[in-house]
Amino acid sequence: MTDLKQKLKSLKIIPVIDIENAEDIIPLGKVLTENGLPAAEITFRTIAATKAISLLRKSQPDMLIGAGTILSREQAIAAKEAGADFVVSPGLNPKTVKACQEIGIDIIPGVNTPSSIESALELGITTLKFFPAEPSGGTKMLKALLAPYGDIKVMPTGGINPSNVSGYLSIPQVLACGGTWMVNKELIKQQDWGALAQLTREAIEQVNL
Repeated sequence: MTDLKQKLKSLKIIPVIDIENAEDIIPLGKVLTENGLPAAEITFRTIAATKAISLLRKSQPDMLIGAGTILSREQAIAAKEAGADFVVSPGLNPKTVKACQEIGIDIIPGVNTPSSIESALELGITTLKFFPAEPSGGTKMLKALLAPYGDIKVMPTGGINPSNVSGYLSIPQVLACGGTWMVNKELIKQQDWGALAQLTREAIEQVNL
């Protein structure tokens, strides 16, 4: 098992963060780390993403940092230069995958069909994001999808919450789940670090029951 796979498996959940004010990532990173979740996937859905990754890398040098919603070679390069350990994409774009392989950064592309899984295997990728998890059929669909592909490991994301995360984590091929509930966007805007700390602790307890 690769280093990234081992880290994901030990963490069990990865906070997926939409950050609007890059500086907010510094106290948020502190909250996550101090409450037992030293990981973050910062999405490129906002213009603050690159700066936020850079700030987080400097403030939490040992944290596992991913860059999410990576759609192009240019974004992958920006993510790596900012300090991301890996990138995540919503779909499987061979050009983006090959770009990541060329620049030397792990990519977890999104899939939800047998054809997309086989395209990933053709590119040498065996760690995949099942996305969007709940709209694609949830755990029932994921189990059926994985059945023919014993070597695949997955990180389901999309609609994961405290009520269903345990069901996903009970599937042997699931390394970790991506989720937003412990990094609530409104609480970040309000800078309510106490509430976010509580949500993080509760999330850790939930996945370690």
